[in-house]
Amino acid sequence: MSDASTARTSTHTPTALVTGSSSGIGLDIARAFLARGANVVLNGRDADRLAKASAALGHPDRTAWVAGTIADRATGESLVRTALDRFGGVDVLVNNAGTFASRPFTDVTEEELDGYLTHNLKGTYLTTQAFVRAVREQGRGGSVVNIGTVLVEHGIAGYPASAPVVSKAGVHGLTTSLAAELAAEGIRVNLVAPGIVRTPLHAGVEVDAYGGLALLGRVGEVSEIAEAVLYLADAEFVTGHVLRVDGGHVTGRP
Repeated sequence: MSDASTARTSTHTPTALVTGSSSGIGLDIARAFLARGANVVLNGRDADRLAKASAALGHPDRTAWVAGTIADRATGESLVRTALDRFGGVDVLVNNAGTFASRPFTDVTEEELDGYLTHNLKGTYLTTQAFVRAVREQGRGGSVVNIGTVLVEHGIAGYPASAPVVSKAGVHGLTTSLAAELAAEGIRVNLVAPGIVRTPLHAGVEVDAYGGLALLGRVGEVSEIAEAVLYLADAEFVTGHVLRVDGGHVTGRP
């Protein structure tokens, strides 16, 4: 049973964990969950930024935060423990944290490749393990929403990004595999694949110049990714699904 249906049938207030939520897409996802009345546990590597983000969101009675990299198993475990201690349960995990940058294939160093695989794939894997263990103990099911990228399906010739894309491709594969493995326990696993979105990641870049890559002729906004995450968190008959939020980038070009 999803967090939304649980909320409809009881006084239970759902709790969402959102990694990488001190800014950008993650922060807007956290804001969207709070707006619907959920509890939210924020996460990021910088404690000061997290504290400021939490204060800006308001709702101090329904927010908590855990500083740390998801590449460390202890961070995911702390997120779950915080949710249980502060709010009495956990219902949704949004694996948003990760890193992404463009670099030509032959210029990528071994250290850079290891970094993407560790932060994007391993971190998502370990955090999801902690979440699933807790959800099993509760026995009421749960929802995992991963954040991937449409570049796994449709690359951009002028934007070489093989290292982060291959790590995100692993997250896409993890989504499909876990959806099959965990369905019998009422745990749904889906993925939002954003196209180019206006976020702090593109600071200093004329991001609107990429709008022509999408059929709709514009880049996305963080609020549109948040809306897709909320849909998948609620959709009780959807699992193993990759939801593109890309303005038609994968479908074709105008």
